Amino acid sequence: MKLLALDTSSVACSVALQIDEAVTERHEEQPREHTRLLMPMIESSLADARVSFADLDAIVLGNGPGSFIGMRIAASVAQGLAFGSGLEIVPVSSMAAVAAQVFAEYDAAEVVVAQDAHMGEVYLGIYQQGETGIPVDRAPERLQEPTAIAELESSPDGGRFAAGFGWQRYPDLLAANQERFTDVVDVLYPRARYLLSIGAAGVVRGSAVTPQNIVPAYLRQKVAEKPVQKG
Repeated sequence: MKLLALDTSSVACSVALQIDEAVTERHEEQPREHTRLLMPMIESSLADARVSFADLDAIVLGNGPGSFIGMRIAASVAQGLAFGSGLEIVPVSSMAAVAAQVFAEYDAAEVVVAQDAHMGEVYLGIYQQGETGIPVDRAPERLQEPTAIAELESSPDGGRFAAGFGWQRYPDLLAANQERFTDVVDVLYPRARYLLSIGAAGVVRGSAVTPQNIVPAYLRQKVAEKPVQKG
């Protein structure tokens, strides 16, 4: 399968290209540089592999949740490339990509990913390892205040790891849940190479959509809305 994956939902600008069994990746963590970095990274990836957009089977999009502006950048680029090349897009959770990296690098049965959502909240995802190593949602992705997470009261059969920048951004969240983790690992942002296996499964499953049907996973629909003050 030939897939191009991209993610700009965090401070990382990440592009990966899969040509059959060969995978290459370009990954840079530079805040507010995604517009400058993304297209050159895509073009150089394709040039080095000597393939064109027409050779691809689909584009895999890291679809958030994450930075609103970053998500829009990746979605707009993916849509433009897909329209121009007649390709479909496989939207993949950016947090699931973080979980996929942890499953690949650690002996984990469950991964809890937290990313900074600002406004005193994180985006939270809880994933178990599927039969093929692909993350499976244990609970729907959601916004979470820095308090104890109810789903973590029961222990999984195996290690439970915390990943994502949200644990660093909100120490109170970590303090409220740390005893329920085997470890907190230094996997902070999504890497495009870990979107590929999830995207390939999505192609087989029929999850690819036409570019006009991409809906970024904002979770917080009203960007400017402040959390309700509690008495």
